[in-house]
Amino acid sequence: MVEILDTTLRDGEQTAGVSFSGQEKLSIVQALINDIGLSRIELASAKVSEDEIRTLKRISDLAARANCLECLEVLGFVDGTVSADWIVKSGCRVMNLLCKGSLKHVTSQLKKTPEEHIADIEKTVGYAVSQGLTVNVYLEDWSNGMIHSPEYVFQVMDALVALPVRRVMLPDTLGILNPETTLYYCRQMRKKYPEVHFDFHAHNDYDLAVANVYAAVQAGINGIHVTVNGLGERAGNAPLSSVLAVLHDQLHVDTGLNESKINRVSHLVEIHSGIHIPQNMPIVGENVFTQCAGVHADGDNKGQLYYNELLPERFGRVREYALGKNSGKANVKMNLAAMGIDLDEESMRKVTQRINELGSKKEQVTQEDLPYIINDVLHQEVGEQKIHIVNYSTSLTRGMHPLAALKLEIDGKVYEGHAYGDGQYDAFVRALRDIYTKLGRPLPMLTNYSVSIPPGGRTDAFVQTIIHWNYAGVEFKTSGFDADQIEAAIKATVKMLNKIENM
Repeated sequence: MVEILDTTLRDGEQTAGVSFSGQEKLSIVQALINDIGLSRIELASAKVSEDEIRTLKRISDLAARANCLECLEVLGFVDGTVSADWIVKSGCRVMNLLCKGSLKHVTSQLKKTPEEHIADIEKTVGYAVSQGLTVNVYLEDWSNGMIHSPEYVFQVMDALVALPVRRVMLPDTLGILNPETTLYYCRQMRKKYPEVHFDFHAHNDYDLAVANVYAAVQAGINGIHVTVNGLGERAGNAPLSSVLAVLHDQLHVDTGLNESKINRVSHLVEIHSGIHIPQNMPIVGENVFTQCAGVHADGDNKGQLYYNELLPERFGRVREYALGKNSGKANVKMNLAAMGIDLDEESMRKVTQRINELGSKKEQVTQEDLPYIINDVLHQEVGEQKIHIVNYSTSLTRGMHPLAALKLEIDGKVYEGHAYGDGQYDAFVRALRDIYTKLGRPLPMLTNYSVSIPPGGRTDAFVQTIIHWNYAGVEFKTSGFDADQIEAAIKATVKMLNKIENM
C-alpha cells in the first residue's frame, strides 16, 4: 500500500493566480475524502491569516465529527511555538514541518550552521508534540541536498530519527531530478534509514514528475504527494489522476483510492481554480478518450484493437469517436449506435461525406449535430439538381444597407443579380428575385423562417435554418445546415429552387 497525500489546497494554491475561498476549500476537501477516499490532505500553510484559521476551523470541525481529523495536515515552520500554536488554534492536529534539506539553504537563507538549525528543529518538534500535534518533516530542497551536500542530509536525518516524527518527506523542490537519480537517491534513503516512513514530493519543471513518482515507488518510498490537475508552483506537481493510473497499472500498487470519481473532482478543481485542464491531459483531458482517425474507430468496432488498460469507464468517462474531416464510416457508425440510430450503407455514405465537408469548416462535429446532419442530408432530397450557385457575396457595412451579388446557373446557363436589402439574407433573396424577374419566372412566398442550434451553447455551433414556402398554394419547407447562419439559409433556398423545378 502506498499512501497518497493531496496538497492541492496548499502547494496547488501556490499556482499563479489561484486562491481558493473558504467554501471552495471545504467542497474540495469533501470531494477528496468522500469521492476519492484520500486519508491525507494538506490544507494550508500556518501563519497565513485569520480568515484562513476560520476556514480551517470550519473544515476541522466537520472532520472531527466524521472521525477523520487526522486526514488534515498543515504546513508549519521552524519557529519555536508560533506555527504549532496557529495550527492548534485552527483545530487541526498534524503539522508538516518545513526544515532545510540542503546545506546551501541553511547557510545562505537561514544564515545558520547545521547544528543551530537542528537545535531549532528539536525545539519546534518538542513543543508541537507537547501541544498534541503529530509531526511530519519536509526536507526542503532535499534533491539538491543529495546532489551537493549529502553529508548534511544524513546529519539532519540522524537527528530526526531520534525525534517523535511520524514521516520524513523528500521534496524535489526545484524539479531537478530524473527517474534515474530519483531511484538512486530514494534507495540511498531507504537503505540508510529502513525504519523511516518516507514520502516523495515531485515537481514537474522537466515534465518528469510522474516518471519520478514511478521511480520513487520502485525505490520503496511509502508515500507520494500529488495535486489535482497537477496544480502547483511553476510547472506544478504530479497530477493525482496520472499518478493513480501509473501506480495501479504500471507498478500494480494498491492505493485504496477510488478512480471512478477522478474526472468529477478534476473538473470541480478546474472550476474553483480557474485553471483549465488541457484537452490532451492524460485521464481527465477532454480529448484523451476520443478517437479521431477513421481507422481507429474501425479497429475498435472490429475488436477493440485500439483499447488499452486506461478504459474511460474506470475514471467516470466514456469513449468517444470524433466527427470531422478525418472521420470514416466507423466513426459515424459508433456515434449513431450510441444514439440508437441505424442507417443503411448508402445513407451512411452520404452522412459521412457531409460530415467530412462540414469538418473542413469546423474542427469537430459533435454527436448532438448528427440528427441535424441526417435531416439535412436524407430528409431533404429534391430530385435532379438543375440550379446551382456559381458564387455569391454579401456585405454588411455599418450605416449602409447590406448588399448581395449572385451568380446562378440554371440549366447550364449563368445569370447574375444584385440587390440591397434589410439584411444579408434579404439582400440575397432580392438579388435572386432580380434574376427570376428578368427570366419571367415566379418565386415562392417565404412564409416562415426559423433558426436552431444543436445543444451546447457554443459560439462555433452549427446552425440549422428551416424556411417555409408557399408556391401556387402549396405549402412546403426546406432546411439548410452549416457553420454559418447565412450559408445555412442560402442552402435551404437553393433546395427550394430545385424543388419547384421538379414540382
